[in-house]
Amino acid sequence: MDEQLKKEYEHYVKEVTPTHNLWLQMLKAFLVGGLICTLGQFITNCAMQTFGLDKQTAGSWTSLCLIFLSVLLTGLNLFPPLAKFGGAGALVPITGFANSVAAPAIEFQKEGQVFGIGAKIFTIAGPVILYGIVVSWLLGLIYWISGLLGIGLMP
Repeated sequence: MDEQLKKEYEHYVKEVTPTHNLWLQMLKAFLVGGLICTLGQFITNCAMQTFGLDKQTAGSWTSLCLIFLSVLLTGLNLFPPLAKFGGAGALVPITGFANSVAAPAIEFQKEGQVFGIGAKIFTIAGPVILYGIVVSWLLGLIYWISGLLGIGLMP
């Protein structure tokens, strides 16, 4: 009896476990990530040619525009289907980070400003920010100490 239940369970698990085509997923991620990057380059080029901005300022405006579009699409509930389709192609660039901050804020806004948005806004992005700051600090410390010791890490 035990063996029969085990086989039935294994069969059930195979039925409900989604199967994924790795090559198709990579193609979708490449296309979505490429489209986001192409949009970013288009915004940068327009900012430089139309408004006469230098490359660094145009890049800053591009980042702001992509963040705004990501938050807007998250608010309109259009970003999750894009992320489901494009996977890492939508989630790895700056758009995915903006989505990870906006989605909890939208989801928990009904619980209020403090206990909803304030407490939950960085549930997904918080660890990324924390470890990014810690690693940056450690690398800065290593760079500073190497400068004191006369070891040039940068040319």
